[in-house]
Amino acid sequence: MVMAQSLYKLLQSRHTGLRIDVIAPPWSKPILDRMPEVNRAIELDVAHGEAAVGTRRKLGRRLRSRGYRRAIVLPRSLKSALVPFFAAVPVRTGYRGEWRFALINDARPFDPARLDQTVKRFIALGLPKDDEELPLPPQPLLRTDEENLRSAVQRLGLTPTPATVAVMPGAEYGPAKRWPADRFGALAARLAGAGSQVWLLGSESERKIGEAVRVAADHDDVINLGGRTTLADAVDLLGAAAVAVTNDSGLMHVAAAVDTHVISLYGSTTPRFTPPLTERKDVLYTNLDCSPCFRRKCPLGHFNCMMGMSVDDVANVAMAALDGRSAVRAQPW
Repeated sequence: MVMAQSLYKLLQSRHTGLRIDVIAPPWSKPILDRMPEVNRAIELDVAHGEAAVGTRRKLGRRLRSRGYRRAIVLPRSLKSALVPFFAAVPVRTGYRGEWRFALINDARPFDPARLDQTVKRFIALGLPKDDEELPLPPQPLLRTDEENLRSAVQRLGLTPTPATVAVMPGAEYGPAKRWPADRFGALAARLAGAGSQVWLLGSESERKIGEAVRVAADHDDVINLGGRTTLADAVDLLGAAAVAVTNDSGLMHVAAAVDTHVISLYGSTTPRFTPPLTERKDVLYTNLDCSPCFRRKCPLGHFNCMMGMSVDDVANVAMAALDGRSAVRAQPW
């Protein structure tokens, strides 16, 4: 969701007075509300992967009266193209795929070699059809809310300082994207021992991972916030942190979009495809012969892509970032 803001920024820079409404699942509304480019977030409340043709038809017909001139369909699934079709939007742009030629009338070829990053795939749909040159993707920038931050800090009993570190030990996709909880715990203990308050952020489903990290850290200044914050709270807390240490996850992109220094740990995925879209980053990636496998669990059983990153490796980068000595690391991949 955050990476799509690059497309919205590109469109607004090229079309004066453009109004952008976004159809998205309800959970994403707090993110869309922080994007100045988005006029309205339109909720499509269907389960992930669910066709829900009737629900999509109903929403599309309800949107007909708004007179949209163009729809850009980012996913390549057939079901994702249904709402603009039912809304009778005259120009419906998207990539070819899933036999949706009747639904997409401005169909674009999908070239994975040219479009080797998710953000490139998004912004390419905002360009004229014959434009082969991709511009540099605009950096996502989410607004933060100081009043909501104060409320969250008070409610959660936090003490933000210039050395606060946010740690996101989860990743919804699966364990192959997660650095081990005991290593996150050792890292958090080291950072807290050096004077940082460490906030463990994550969803309700990641609460147990956060608790495992907190127990492993065994330090009063390591606080498990998993499941205790709203997504809007997480945006503002990440904006208040000096550094964020994270697996490849949605909150990684949020941290990058609030201009917090991001230290990203990649296991089964690759920073070539979904890098944090910021200059303020350090990326750790072992780049093994078997990487990236994009599997939920290590198919070889050794998990060396993550086990190859020691606590010292990550702690040294984090301490350098806190000291203002860190820059973008060389990218051997």
